[in-house]
Amino acid sequence: FPLLLLTTAWTFVLGRVLARRTKKRRLWLALGLTVNLGALFLFKYLGFFASLLSALLGWLGLAPLTVPALLLPVGISFYTFLVCGYLMDVYRGRRPAEERFWQFALFVSFFPAILSGPIERSTSLLPQLQARPRANGDDVKTGVTRFLTGLAKKMILADQLAVVVNTAYAAPENFTGVQLLAAALAYSLQIYCDFSAYSDMAVGSARLFGVRLTENFDAPYLARSVQEFWRKWHISLSSWFRDYLYFPLGGSRRGTWRRYLNVLIVFAVSGLWHGAAGTFLVWGLLNGLYQVLGGLLTPARTRVRARLG
Repeated sequence: FPLLLLTTAWTFVLGRVLARRTKKRRLWLALGLTVNLGALFLFKYLGFFASLLSALLGWLGLAPLTVPALLLPVGISFYTFLVCGYLMDVYRGRRPAEERFWQFALFVSFFPAILSGPIERSTSLLPQLQARPRANGDDVKTGVTRFLTGLAKKMILADQLAVVVNTAYAAPENFTGVQLLAAALAYSLQIYCDFSAYSDMAVGSARLFGVRLTENFDAPYLARSVQEFWRKWHISLSSWFRDYLYFPLGGSRRGTWRRYLNVLIVFAVSGLWHGAAGTFLVWGLLNGLYQVLGGLLTPARTRVRARLG
């Protein structure tokens, strides 16, 4: 809570400074992003990078680096991206800086979304909160239905699939290849049901207050490509990376190979955002590589489709 309060107060003040359009606005924006992302790095990634540095030091015959073990604040990945997006929106002139601290604090700490998203935009959620929303009968009906749908998806599907997955993953040597393949497929369903269930409950509980949150999933496993998959899975995160990292890096405006490099950078960061481990970094780079290969093979696929009708 103290970290959340400090983050909220710091970002609120920086937003007011950025709204003044002084000559040093870019410097203030850089400072605001550095402090917020620095806190995320300290609590979530310091241990990971310290272990990498220790491994390098050990390879050089030097003493390993020791850092204190810090507890990971709940929801820090989500509300850090939320406040960074707010600062960039104010800097770009997409919305004015919020003038009331408690209104801004409600935006940052809005309870349905603070733990696991969706990662809301200041241009969407703040205007709703400023309008003092009130739920009507349709909001209550939709909210309750959506919440119960998510609750059922979590308890009846995700948690039961977890029993199968955890059993197989705990001792894979006791199972056949077919059984392990089934467990891997079950894990794919489990992680979708678990995360989308939380999003359903977040959207539903917010709707009970007359607030509409961003939809986070759109049948991602029915996507026809990896690129389309990431437009349908964790939509609020994918769109956040697109608007606040991919486009500032140049997007697709600087040539084909620069576009592919930007895609790899975005997915490397996305992998680390999901978890502070080398496996997450590799997973992110693989998804970026899949998109690059998809782009490179598009002309050939188009010609094949044309010939086959």
